[in-house]
Amino acid sequence: MPLLAIDCFSGCGGLSEGLKRAKFKLLAGIEISEKGREAHKINHHTVRLYGDIKKIDPFLLITELKLANGELDLLAGCPPCQGFSTMRTLNGSDRIKDARNRLIFEFVRLASFLQPKTILIENVPALLTDWRLKEAKRRLRKAGYKWIKSGILNAAQFKVPQRRRRMILIASRLGPIELPKPETSSPVTVKHVIGRLMEPSKSRNRLHQMFMNHSSKVMRRIKRIPLDGGSHGDLGKRHQLQCHMRTNGFKDVYGRMRWNTVAPTITRFCHNPSKGRFLHPVQDRAITIYEAMRLQSFPSTYKFPKDMCMGEIASLIGEALPPKFAEAQARHIRKHLLTYERKGKSSKHKRLAA
Repeated sequence: MPLLAIDCFSGCGGLSEGLKRAKFKLLAGIEISEKGREAHKINHHTVRLYGDIKKIDPFLLITELKLANGELDLLAGCPPCQGFSTMRTLNGSDRIKDARNRLIFEFVRLASFLQPKTILIENVPALLTDWRLKEAKRRLRKAGYKWIKSGILNAAQFKVPQRRRRMILIASRLGPIELPKPETSSPVTVKHVIGRLMEPSKSRNRLHQMFMNHSSKVMRRIKRIPLDGGSHGDLGKRHQLQCHMRTNGFKDVYGRMRWNTVAPTITRFCHNPSKGRFLHPVQDRAITIYEAMRLQSFPSTYKFPKDMCMGEIASLIGEALPPKFAEAQARHIRKHLLTYERKGKSSKHKRLAA
């Protein structure tokens, strides 16, 4: 029997891709964004999609999916993280009261009813010390999840070519479970992933032709930035923008990626070098949408709707869970599930023999 999973807050399908690579059968995705559902459907056309998680009746959900309580193997999800992002508190600003901060409780609501054998939650590191996670754990324990582990993992240690620290929570009704151990001490580099790609002007790949065009003034600034890791800080005070000099939140803007290390965190603004270190290591341009997608570890064949603009696609890519990172978590959970399935069969055989 295949292991069954549901992906909450599925976006364009990064987590879904990882679940499928780890040999889970994905029954459904839940995503409020119409753009996210469009991109998800193109790549995962057999998966049933639902909208706003707050409006989902869990009884109707299991009826439509023909599931029994406790039959689901994994309920996974990445609640929107903007409300917990450290950028909300940079430069002295207060954390914004964001309604999305409470969506983790909608996830717990579904888990309490569906009673999946295991649970996976991903979010930004700041959630680890937030009261909402503590409350979510309390509710999960009340729902029967005696074994819960949470901590910070870096996607770069799981073959993702980018520095991306994330809070991971794994819970189980079956028995003790730990977070997965890092898979590699030799990170996959930027050069390994995009170093051999042809220049966008020579490519027939629509996504590789998509990158930000700049004014002549901005292009002059970009051309001055040293290759392979340089940043606006290398230009000297005379060429600095005042807004970049006043705060600590802009150290990486107009910075080039480095060939022989991992990329910085790919965000929803990954197409815009004024938002981070998103310049190509040696070409005088921002990275293309295709390069951002590959640095997020999406497969080269992943698709996005043809009528979707560059900013919309960049947002979907940056907000996704990197598929290779998701796959590593899912494979770890799969091993846990199969271990306890074998133990259950062994116990049943012993009872029958007695």
